[in-house]
Amino acid sequence: MQLISASSPEWILPFTGLRPAWFRKLVRVVASRGGEEIADGRPGRQWALGLADRVLLVATYWRTNLRMRQIGPLFGVSHSAAHRLIDTIGPLLALAPVRRRRADRIAIVDGTLIPARDHRVAAPSKNYRYPTNLQVAIDADTRLVIATGDPRPGNRNDCTVYHDSGIAKKLTGRPVMADGGYQGNPDVIMPYRKRRDGQPLKTWQEDLNVTHRKIRARVEHALARMKLSASCATTVAPPARSATPHPASPTCTTSSSPADRHVPPQQHTRSVTRHRLATEELIDAVGSAVPT
Repeated sequence: MQLISASSPEWILPFTGLRPAWFRKLVRVVASRGGEEIADGRPGRQWALGLADRVLLVATYWRTNLRMRQIGPLFGVSHSAAHRLIDTIGPLLALAPVRRRRADRIAIVDGTLIPARDHRVAAPSKNYRYPTNLQVAIDADTRLVIATGDPRPGNRNDCTVYHDSGIAKKLTGRPVMADGGYQGNPDVIMPYRKRRDGQPLKTWQEDLNVTHRKIRARVEHALARMKLSASCATTVAPPARSATPHPASPTCTTSSSPADRHVPPQQHTRSVTRHRLATEELIDAVGSAVPT
């Protein structure tokens, strides 16, 4: 039984963050990019869900960060079908990349903490237990993300992560603005700091700092919109790894079996039970809120 459907506008805004008119426009864009085709363009069984419901499923997954076994029953499909839908429709929702960017456009860079359980790329920090420091750069005019750095441990300062993450290399040749935490990077435009002798800044320096703060705030707004997605705001588990690829899929590098994940069978059983109970509670909550 399908509990959430795009035919009911009441579900679109809370699960996608988009107004119904914007969502319909998004569906038309996906349709123009080949969203109506069957997976891989090969003849076979049609999708169980319509295109609008498929787009709604992907948007809900990105915004809520639900497991496949949780989001599948909400749309009346299996968890494997939900996984195939996300792999197929997900790339069609991405913005078309710009072939050539102007080198004189100002970029604004800032770091944000993304919680993660993978201790290989995370470290204890002041805001989260084990976050990663992610550097994000946006275009000052369009306010779109133009570059991101590789995640680094959350206890690293922005001034060092700016170079270690590789985002400085991606922004080579462009004027870059940032806050005062990027000391030691002469190519970054930062606000004036107070003098060590305690003397106040000059009037023109204060005026420039005010203008700098107003422009730099745009990257804070972009990071806030990113954090609306639960996949960036909630703690996520590290990807499962397998020593040998699956014979049916040479490119497969993950596995959910206890042996491949080095998880004891008892712990794996408890994890599956928790996911099933969470799914049942979510279905009950959504079912009780179904509009009549």
